[in-house]
Amino acid sequence: MRRFFIVYFFLFFVTTVFCQSEFKIDSPKKRVVIPFKLINNLIFIPIEVNGEPLTFLLDTGVEETILFSLDDKEQIQFFHIEQLKLKGLGSNEAIDAYKSSKNKLNVNDFVDLEHEIYIVLDQEFNFSSQVGIPVNGIIGYHFFKNHKVAIDYERKKITVYADANQKIIKQLKRNFKKDSISLELNKPYVVSEIQQDEKSIPSKLLLDTGNSDALWIFLNKNGRLKQPEKTIHDFLGRGFSGDIFGLRGRIKAFSFGNTVFKNPIVTFPDSTSVMSVNFVPNRVGSVGGEVLSRFNIVFDYKNKAIYTNPNNKIHDPFNFNMSGIEVAHAGLEWTKHLYENRGGQGIKVYNGSNDERVQDNLQIRFELKPIFKIANVRSNSAAEKAGLKKDDRILRINSHSAQDLTIEKINELLKSEEGKTIKMEIERNNATFTYQFQLKSIL
Repeated sequence: MRRFFIVYFFLFFVTTVFCQSEFKIDSPKKRVVIPFKLINNLIFIPIEVNGEPLTFLLDTGVEETILFSLDDKEQIQFFHIEQLKLKGLGSNEAIDAYKSSKNKLNVNDFVDLEHEIYIVLDQEFNFSSQVGIPVNGIIGYHFFKNHKVAIDYERKKITVYADANQKIIKQLKRNFKKDSISLELNKPYVVSEIQQDEKSIPSKLLLDTGNSDALWIFLNKNGRLKQPEKTIHDFLGRGFSGDIFGLRGRIKAFSFGNTVFKNPIVTFPDSTSVMSVNFVPNRVGSVGGEVLSRFNIVFDYKNKAIYTNPNNKIHDPFNFNMSGIEVAHAGLEWTKHLYENRGGQGIKVYNGSNDERVQDNLQIRFELKPIFKIANVRSNSAAEKAGLKKDDRILRINSHSAQDLTIEKINELLKSEEGKTIKMEIERNNATFTYQFQLKSIL
C-alpha cells in the first residue's frame, strides 16, 4: 500500500540574519568517508534532511540542491518557504517549485546547518524508475565548494578532506595528475582536446557527474566541431524540463586526465532540449560519468583544480545499448519462492506409487521482487524490428528471470558485445510473447 507523506512548512516572517550555507566536517579525523551506490555511472549517496534519511544524486552539473520525491517518507519538515519557477534541460515549460532555507543536512558527520533546498512539485521529474532505486533529490555545488572531495569509483566511496589533512596532499602530489578548472555559475569546467579530421580542437567542457554518458557536444556552440557521418537518433534521458533527444556517434579521439580515448561515443543533444540552458561563454559540451568513472578523481573547488588517477576501467571499450530499448523499474510485487531449509519440517512428496517420501528441506516464502517494463524503443533498432514495444513487461532475458536482475545488470547485458543473441520473454495485454534479436552496433 502506498504511504501518504506529510510535508510541514514552517513560515517565519520575522527579520533574521541568515547564516551562509556551508558543509563542515564534524569529526576529529579531519575526513569523512561516504559509501555510495553506482548505477549507470551515476553516484547516489545517503543524506539525512532534517533528520529524515533520503537518497541524492551527486551532481557537479547543478548548483542548488533539489528535492523532487518524498513518496516513501511519512513526514519531513521544511523551513522558510517561498515559491518560484525552475527550468533546465528538456523542452517543456518552467515548473513550479518552493525554496526552503535553514535545513540541516548530515551525511556521516559531514554537516550543513543552513542548507537551502528547492522542492519541485512536478513528479514527472522523478527518475527513480530509470535507475531502479528510490531517489529523492540532487545535490551539487554546496557539497563540493569548501573541501577536497575524492571519488573512488571502484571502491564506491567518497572521502571528504579538511584543508589540514596532509595525507591527501601528499597522495595528490605523488599519484595524481593535476588540471586547472574554472568555476562558472558554481559549476566546474575544464579545457580538453577533441580530435576530428586530424585536427585537435581545445574545447571547454562541464565536468558533470550527473551525466551518465561519456561526452556531450553542443554543435551550435562551436562551428569547428562537426557531426560524425554515422549517427543514430536516440532518447538521451530526462532533464529538468522534459525528455531529451539527440544523436549518438563516434569521434576520432578525446583527451582527459593525461589519457587519450580512441573512438569514444559522443552524444549530440538536439537544440530544442538545450534551448533553456544558461550556457557559460565558450562552453561546447560536458564530460560525463562514462569517462569520469575510469579515474579516481579529486575535486578541489577552492583551489580550482581537479586531480585524476586512472583506475582499472581506463582501457574499457566505449559501448552503448545496442538493443534500442530503455528499461524502467515499474514497481514491486510479491512472489512465491521455494528454498532449502535443512533443519525445517518436511513437505510430503509423492512419487506416483504407494510409497510416500518426505523431503524435509523445502520451504515456501514470499519475497518482494522488481517489475521491469520497456520505457522506450528506438526507431529502426534491433528490438523494434524483432517486435518489442513500449510498455511491454519483461519476464525473462536469456536464461535469467527479470525478477532476479537489476536495471544495471540489464543495461550491461544490452550493451555487452556485438553479435550477442538476446532472447526476451515479455507480457503484453495479459499474453506472453518471446522475441529474439542480436545486438548490432551501427556506429
